[in-house]
Amino acid sequence: MLEKALRGSKGYYAWVGILLLGIVAGVAAYANQLANGLTLTGMSRDVSWGLYISQFVFLVGVAASGVMVAIPYYLHHFKTYAKIVVIGEFMAVAAVLTAVLFIVVDLGQPMRVLNVILFPTPNSILFWDMCVLSSYLVVNLVIGWTVLGAEKKGFPPPRWTHVLSIIAIPLAIGIHTVTAFLISGLAGREYWLTAIMAARFLASAFAAGPALLIVLCLVLRKTARFNVTDKAIDSLAKTVCYAMIANVFFFVLEVFTAFYSNMPGHKAPIEYLFFGLDGHAQLVPVMWLAAVLAIGGILLLLVPKLRRSHKVLVPALAAVFFACLIDKGLGLVLGGFVPNSFEQVVEYIPNPNELLVIVGVYSIGALALTVLCKVAVGVRAENGDLAPVPASPEGAGAEAGDGRAEGGVAVGGALEEPAAS
Repeated sequence: MLEKALRGSKGYYAWVGILLLGIVAGVAAYANQLANGLTLTGMSRDVSWGLYISQFVFLVGVAASGVMVAIPYYLHHFKTYAKIVVIGEFMAVAAVLTAVLFIVVDLGQPMRVLNVILFPTPNSILFWDMCVLSSYLVVNLVIGWTVLGAEKKGFPPPRWTHVLSIIAIPLAIGIHTVTAFLISGLAGREYWLTAIMAARFLASAFAAGPALLIVLCLVLRKTARFNVTDKAIDSLAKTVCYAMIANVFFFVLEVFTAFYSNMPGHKAPIEYLFFGLDGHAQLVPVMWLAAVLAIGGILLLLVPKLRRSHKVLVPALAAVFFACLIDKGLGLVLGGFVPNSFEQVVEYIPNPNELLVIVGVYSIGALALTVLCKVAVGVRAENGDLAPVPASPEGAGAEAGDGRAEGGVAVGGALEEPAAS
């Protein structure tokens, strides 16, 4: 089936070419980092976790999003998600792969990964994080590939894939819970020392991950007439809305606890993130932007009429996604290092070489997702399982039909080849 990823439209090849350029730039920057050390990053003695770890924390949540379609489909037989559950599993594979790569680049020397494998320490949270991440990666890849292979042959998937899918559900919850324990177990960082850290992680994961999944499904429907119904999209959008409400509520609980109890160690990081501390305020604008995006996204998703309009739905989902990215990808990790052990504020500024490594890692993850989705689209197209082209120009399928009539889609990452190819 992998050969299907080698054929596509000009837009598809252009998208793959862009990703390959990003990978080349990232590999060159990582080679420079290997030669000169982590001094090329903006990390220091006081801020030992930077964008590498913050992106890892965020992407683990994106990976856990597959469970939001797996639970209704496999446990409650919600057939509406039948067409998108494979895409959710493949997105989880790409997200876990990208998250693990961020750990590798953060270690300095990649051979240090072998220390966790060759010298296992069950009393370490990092050991269990490796176990659940690797298990979740393999399980989702095996399920998705086997199910697609069965579809290609016209047979139902083996029964063991259903059992494996149920096993993947606690693994999905476990990867984010264990990662939360990895952070909240550091008693010296009062911002992270909270019993609801895992709950915050899961709430943000169940908001950001499905938001990205919906956008991905809409792109596939527009570029390749991928068969996903409006009912499935609307149902998943409700999940995003309620999960984001829970995420905001949990953060408000943290704010109340810190300021009502008047605990300096808990107040200082929040003050730094939203108001600035001791003249340091570089994250204040982006944190307030995240707050506005979170509230705006929730309000748009709460109104059924707005939520069911794709012109409103996509910006609303983007607002939720980037709000979670800023909150977990910047605020949560960097805010935990304020103040340092000497009650001082040391700010973190990423190095350009560090940013290029991040571009390279994300390009690898995006390429993996592109290839997996291309295979899924190819199998469905081969079986004639494409979305019908509606008569109304408002439908996403109509737009996709227009794109195909022009000989292929020009949207970045177009996955369906022209009809003549």
